[in-house]
Amino acid sequence: MTDATRKNPIISTVDFGRDGVQHGYLKLPYSRDDSAWGAVMIPITVVKNGTGPTALLTGGNHGDEYEGPIALSKLALTLMACDIQGRVIIVPFMNTPAFHAGTRVSPIDAGNLNRSFPGRPDGTVTEKIADYFQRTLLPMADIVLDIHSGGKTLDFVPFAACHVLCDKAAQSKAEAAMLAFGAPYAMRMLELDAVGMFDTAAEEMGKVFVATELGGGGSSSARTVAIADHGIRNLLIHSGILRGEVQLNESALLDMPDGDCFVTCEDSGLLEMCRDLGEKVSRGDLLARIHNIHRTGATPVEYRAKRSGLLVARHFPGLVQCGDTLVVVADVLV
Repeated sequence: MTDATRKNPIISTVDFGRDGVQHGYLKLPYSRDDSAWGAVMIPITVVKNGTGPTALLTGGNHGDEYEGPIALSKLALTLMACDIQGRVIIVPFMNTPAFHAGTRVSPIDAGNLNRSFPGRPDGTVTEKIADYFQRTLLPMADIVLDIHSGGKTLDFVPFAACHVLCDKAAQSKAEAAMLAFGAPYAMRMLELDAVGMFDTAAEEMGKVFVATELGGGGSSSARTVAIADHGIRNLLIHSGILRGEVQLNESALLDMPDGDCFVTCEDSGLLEMCRDLGEKVSRGDLLARIHNIHRTGATPVEYRAKRSGLLVARHFPGLVQCGDTLVVVADVLV
């Protein structure tokens, strides 16, 4: 039996074809020491009114990122069927085990959900969740919004993002949706390794896919949650699902054309940031110093910009390890 013919054990307690508002769960059986016939219960809300496009809205793909879970929980509470034409599927805590633990990856199997696609119906808990999204939820969707921020280890200027795609018509649709979101920045984002990503799975199915990075540091702010609230509403209107008019803010267009955007740490120690998020930098500018934490009198190691542009992301904790991304610098297009 192949993965394509195996049945995923997740059972939905909501009916995706029924009109109205439904709050329920994606129930994944999970036998463990403290609950022999237990289950992982992933909250889900479906709002449907007649025929029309379907939006799949997700947060908590990584468990230490909070703007998505907050904004989508609020939407699930307030969105009414009479407000829309079509269907909205809301999953605020996509990787529920990781979200409950406040960690990027699952405490059950160390699975990074955003590197686990297409998943497996007979795999680990994380792989089973990925498989359900791959084979059940993504095929229903016309547009997908996956809300991220930097979690505990990164901080970002707030942006909506799409990827550069081989299919330029598909890229044009994704860029239009990204701009409709209306975040302060709009990023053509480069992934150093896109294998196994939710993004890639959706794009390979031809779905319009928009992601965000709305802050970081393992918490949220009033500003970043407001950006998420505003952007979700705009995107649903742009998609023809929610009634109203898109309320656009100006978005500065950014691009990550190559790997020189990333400054990777080759040392371990104490991080001193020399430039802040949102600052324009020039090639060769000093961005950070890494101080020796094992002795005094040692000269810190300096890290400089490999290109000119805007400082859009930085390592968040005060201590760094060899291999950590220190800084990301993106080109400013508009």
